[in-house]
Amino acid sequence: MKEKKGIFPVIVIGGGHAGVEAAFSVMRLGLKVLLISRDSAEIAKMHCNPSIGGPAKGILVREIDSLGGEMGKAADFSSLHSQMCNTSYGEAVQAVRTQNDKEAYSSYM
Repeated sequence: MKEKKGIFPVIVIGGGHAGVEAAFSVMRLGLKVLLISRDSAEIAKMHCNPSIGGPAKGILVREIDSLGGEMGKAADFSSLHSQMCNTSYGEAVQAVRTQNDKEAYSSYM
């Protein structure tokens, strides 16, 4: 796809986790992308409990990582504490969860 100056072939609306990952994916394809968010200070903002990983979300993070996503890298960069969950159960249900610095995570993304 040939780009014209000032034209964005892809527009991503929303600067949450999914929006930022979508914008990164488009940039990796070599295309210009416009990310629209109501507040640039809230791009990839972590609300309330700033944790990444665990039994459910950990699977999603690994899937995003296998596709070249940034969430896992940002979690590693901004990690304050990590723990292994479900250690009293078998290996199939064990998962790592990290507590992250909200500002560092957002800044990385």
